[in-house]
Amino acid sequence: MIFQNINSMKNPKNIVIFVSGNGSNMSNLISHFESNPDINVEAVFSNKKDCLGVINAQKAGVNTIAFSKKELEEGNVTELVDLLNVDLIILAGFLLKIPGEFTSRFENEIVNVHPSLLPKFGGKGMYGKHVHKAVIEAEETKSGITFHYVNEHYDEGNIIEQFECEVKPTDTWKDLQVKIQQLEHEHFPMVIEKLLAQ
Repeated sequence: MIFQNINSMKNPKNIVIFVSGNGSNMSNLISHFESNPDINVEAVFSNKKDCLGVINAQKAGVNTIAFSKKELEEGNVTELVDLLNVDLIILAGFLLKIPGEFTSRFENEIVNVHPSLLPKFGGKGMYGKHVHKAVIEAEETKSGITFHYVNEHYDEGNIIEQFECEVKPTDTWKDLQVKIQQLEHEHFPMVIEKLLAQ
């Protein structure tokens, strides 16, 4: 697959990031795209108005929008994202299930990173440390991250790219968490750039 040079895009591309927690991937993306005039982080959306992700986004000068689960389910968030003329929606540690109405409206425009090599260790309740603990308990020799499009089912959208890391017999789930986070921070910005350059 050949991607055009990101710098040759005529108009800035707008992305929004959805977070529910600390937002380390969000902060990494904001920092990465600060110096790139072709990609603009338009806003950070969160279902938790006081989470660290929202606080850090505000410190970085990015607009933040808090909403309730009910507002997401009733379509209010869909309407707002529509108004922002968004090219890509990024889920970075966002824990609510995305309604079918939202995924249908933005088909192949919502990207999530999952901390395992899907289809292994995916599905409801499989996020963060729960995934890492399951990988360790299963005595896997490798794990990794999966970038995928989001549909109405947990972790079942089409896979975009996967990146692996070794799991040593001596690794704890916390050791694995560090490896996975390093992979995410390394590859997330590049995957977004590739997608926006298509």
